[in-house]
Amino acid sequence: MGAVSDVAELASFYAESPAGVRVNMIFSADGAAVFGGRAGPLSGQTDQQLLKILRGFADVVLVGAATARAENYGPVQLSDAQQAERNRGGRSKPPPVAVISRSGVLPTRLVSDPSQPPLLVTCAESAVWHNRNSDQRCGVLVAGEETVDVARAVALLRAHGLTRILCEGGPTLLDELVDADVVVEVCVTLAPKLAASQPAGHRRRPSRLPLPATLRLQHALAYDDYLFLKYRR
Repeated sequence: MGAVSDVAELASFYAESPAGVRVNMIFSADGAAVFGGRAGPLSGQTDQQLLKILRGFADVVLVGAATARAENYGPVQLSDAQQAERNRGGRSKPPPVAVISRSGVLPTRLVSDPSQPPLLVTCAESAVWHNRNSDQRCGVLVAGEETVDVARAVALLRAHGLTRILCEGGPTLLDELVDADVVVEVCVTLAPKLAASQPAGHRRRPSRLPLPATLRLQHALAYDDYLFLKYRR
């Protein structure tokens, strides 16, 4: 356990972005993942800055449709310094947002910039509906027939060269990714807030894992009363 003096120092502990799925989540001190249906009320300025920093290290930002709607997602916006760093690495644009959606419908704000189209990750049935009925401009990845297979979704993203996947939730998508055993790193922000019982996500079936997956603690850093944890497989 240690303390950091500013956000720049905090960011340095996350610069080594792993290949595969890196999850970034926030929880209150009493374990709530959301308040009033959103993670935003649990967050603070430092946590919001860290979220933007992690996006700069990613090839793609993966999010569930319910979270994208609740948090009013738009295209990723990076600072000039972040974009300059990406340019040096041969990546000319910010990472796209990939939304896992069984309905095939994306939030309006997410398709507002034609220069930064999102990716719709859906099942075959919804992809057919989207292609016939929607005028939303986006890339479409089909991962499953009637429901979205998240393991297949991750494999498709990686096959398209999007190997560093930053998942921003929500809890239901995190649950499915863990169940599929594709998570390699978990970044947890523990907020100095109490939220009481807040329903978030739901499990449709028992976990397929024979035992809880073991993680290794990479760091525990305190700043501005928030605790920043990073675990890796």
